[in-house]
Amino acid sequence: MQRRALTTLGALVAALVLASCGSESVQTNIDNGPLKGEKDPVVLKGANLFAERCSGCHTLAVAGTQGGAYAIKDRERTDGPNFDLRAESKGSVLYALHNGGYSGAIMPANIAVGDDAEAIAEFLCKYTGLKAKASSSPAKRPTPAQRCADTGPPKAGNAEKSPAGSGVADTEDSGAQSSNPSQGTDTGQ
Repeated sequence: MQRRALTTLGALVAALVLASCGSESVQTNIDNGPLKGEKDPVVLKGANLFAERCSGCHTLAVAGTQGGAYAIKDRERTDGPNFDLRAESKGSVLYALHNGGYSGAIMPANIAVGDDAEAIAEFLCKYTGLKAKASSSPAKRPTPAQRCADTGPPKAGNAEKSPAGSGVADTEDSGAQSSNPSQGTDTGQ
């Protein structure tokens, strides 16, 4: 009986240790991670809202979320763009939030509205694309300040560019995006 209790206790401890491995949260990143030093309450609110409402489909390490695939073979229908690898403008984020992404197939429209949508957009324009590879394009990659200043709707055009026309190629997404050009610009899939 005592042996069974020790075995059960050991299994429980092992499960708790494994469950905590690799887990991050917005608060962890504020205390000790990439958000340490972030003072803007709107950006911090956006980080928490993103983790709460968007984490199931989108990956963004700064928010402690892992919802999208890193490799095409791991992709599922509900995976949204990997925001570690893809930079977004404020305008493109607001458009996607209000319209259910770009395809309207999976992401719910108006998942955030008003001040909540603004906060998520401020957070994403500042912290997306941090792990993107350097582009081979002659166009300069916009800075986070430039992406946050771009509040207009996404520009139509080349499927190789992000919805905001920022010159950040979707091919930098390391396979997390579909190879179908009509889906390559879907911020909110």
